[in-house]
Amino acid sequence: MKTRVATDIGGTFTDLVRLDEATGELMLAKSATTPDELAKGVLDVVEQGGVELSEVAELSHGTTIVINTLTERTGARTGLVTTRGFRDVLEIARGNRPDMYNLVPSKPTPFVPRRYRYEVTERVDRHGTVLQPLAIGELDEIAAAIAAAGIEALAICFVHAYAHPEHERACRDHLRDRLPDIAVTASSDVTREWREYERTSTAVLNSYVQPRVGRYVDALEARLHERGLAGPLQIMQSNAGTATAAAARGRPIYLVESGPAGGVVGAARLGQRIGEPNVLYLDIGGTTAKCSLILDGEPTTTTEYRIEGRPDYAGYPVMVPVVDIVEIGAGGGSIAWVDQGGSLRVGPRSAGAEPGPACYARGGDQPTVTDAKLLAGVLDPDYFLGGTVAVQRELSHEALSQLGQQLGHDARELANGIVRLVNANMINALKLVSVRRGYDPRDFVLVAGGGGGPMHAAALGAELRVKRVIVPPFSGVFSAWGMCLTDPRVDVIQTRIVRTSSVEAAEIDRLFAAMEGEAASELGAEREATSTSFARSVDMRYQGQEHTVRVPVDPGTSIEAVEASFHAEHRRAYTFDLDETGIEFVTFHVAGFVRRDGVEPRPPALPHAASRPEVKGQRLVDFDIDGIHDTTVYEREDLPAGFTAVGPLVVEEPTTTTLVHPAQTLLVDEAGNLTIELG
Repeated sequence: MKTRVATDIGGTFTDLVRLDEATGELMLAKSATTPDELAKGVLDVVEQGGVELSEVAELSHGTTIVINTLTERTGARTGLVTTRGFRDVLEIARGNRPDMYNLVPSKPTPFVPRRYRYEVTERVDRHGTVLQPLAIGELDEIAAAIAAAGIEALAICFVHAYAHPEHERACRDHLRDRLPDIAVTASSDVTREWREYERTSTAVLNSYVQPRVGRYVDALEARLHERGLAGPLQIMQSNAGTATAAAARGRPIYLVESGPAGGVVGAARLGQRIGEPNVLYLDIGGTTAKCSLILDGEPTTTTEYRIEGRPDYAGYPVMVPVVDIVEIGAGGGSIAWVDQGGSLRVGPRSAGAEPGPACYARGGDQPTVTDAKLLAGVLDPDYFLGGTVAVQRELSHEALSQLGQQLGHDARELANGIVRLVNANMINALKLVSVRRGYDPRDFVLVAGGGGGPMHAAALGAELRVKRVIVPPFSGVFSAWGMCLTDPRVDVIQTRIVRTSSVEAAEIDRLFAAMEGEAASELGAEREATSTSFARSVDMRYQGQEHTVRVPVDPGTSIEAVEASFHAEHRRAYTFDLDETGIEFVTFHVAGFVRRDGVEPRPPALPHAASRPEVKGQRLVDFDIDGIHDTTVYEREDLPAGFTAVGPLVVEEPTTTTLVHPAQTLLVDEAGNLTIELG
């Protein structure tokens, strides 16, 4: 028997999903995350799940180590080598203000202090023509300064290296010879997209996390193989594909959204299985809520991702393909508080797992979203996490009452206010990935994952007027479920600005073909050619514009057809087009995939369709504007396929709770999905 296994490290738990490739049977396990030694948590959950590593054909792994290293500032002491005259690119950053009304914004503090930035003589132009050769002799003095400074990782970023990477690579090789113990990243090894600041930031962040990620991957891979792992270790990337352990060590910045990307893949696969290729995905955990959009069955990706980016703060750009995720500080542990103006706020600060919400009785005394849901009757205090965690409703009431006194509201009114406010924040996040991108939520289904998603999804779906809400089986481990179904992926990106009127289709086809050859080489010579596929696209703009629109391109497509697609995409995104204005190709993208044949996961065993589920109980639930109702409670595993009922309803399972509002209809399909028709 061969199995495929996926593990996903979260802030509180490490999840595991095992897929039997012969039968499609799934097995789930959870174990406590071990922050001080993350590899131990993975081995613990493997042991708890009873997984025989000698039977595992492939183990996919999602990790938060990159994003945690960046946000906690626990990476390596990093240096930067750049073109003479460009030492301060990181400091200058961008001149535009994220918050247009803030006249004194604060710029992000560079990860590389100025004293660790070094200049070398070289220069090429935007066409890749060498204007000044690389002064290789200057590098020995730079290497000595780097060694004396105790630098542990080094980034190299030269101007226009996307068009002529040879100078960067010569510098990289020279410094690696002189500094064999230092991790060295050339920007052209990570991205060949234009813009000096964004490319420099990406190379620096890759270098900053590289030593720590390398040690982690080495330790995890070694310990898994010591335990008998037969197949390879694959690492979940932010681009909705997996990579080898070696690729992850070389380009760790590609793992910045490793965990959430697995959930997006899972939502895409679920949409394909139920005939709904357009999906809004919502994942609510203990600290954050994450939203993403799946269009035509495929996750959307962007190279405009920013670490710590907010509407009032620019953050740090990462110019690698990342699933288009909007993440906000609105989870079950998000703390409610009153600002200086006397207004109620929720998040982004979280109570976390320790001390946790007030109801945990672990010393937390500030009310959270979980406390509000508990007081509203949505959560059963005797069945929290399947009854494994004891919570106290009276502590939630006390914490909410104390905060309510500042606002002149009782605990129940405040609980409704907290839920209403956090829902409004989530609505805004969902609109950022849909309406703000030019898509109508009414054309999408909303798939809810995570421990908190199913509690909020029905209210959010009704507000957005989506087609319906879907709560899949295993929603509490949905990211790991998605990783189990993820294929290897490589992205090749190349900026080349050219007018569509001055280039032939054959020349564009040759450029794409060369990029596909590079992607195929990175995917590995051992791959069967018939199993490898490619997706082409290009960022385009009207001449004189700053922003671009990405357009899919099929092989053999004429320039005129690509232009027509661009006009249509521009109309969809910006409501207008400019028929008389010249069009430019800007950046070409190729995504290479290894499409693997494999059995689909088997749906969970459901009770006989003719059976009537036993009612688990009744309790009063506060649905806010929909009123307080005596609500029927069901256990999810008792619901047969075809079961239907009209809300108000609560459906419980060990890892989450699904809320169905009055006048909404619940239907259980043949695959065990809970479908909520919103009415």
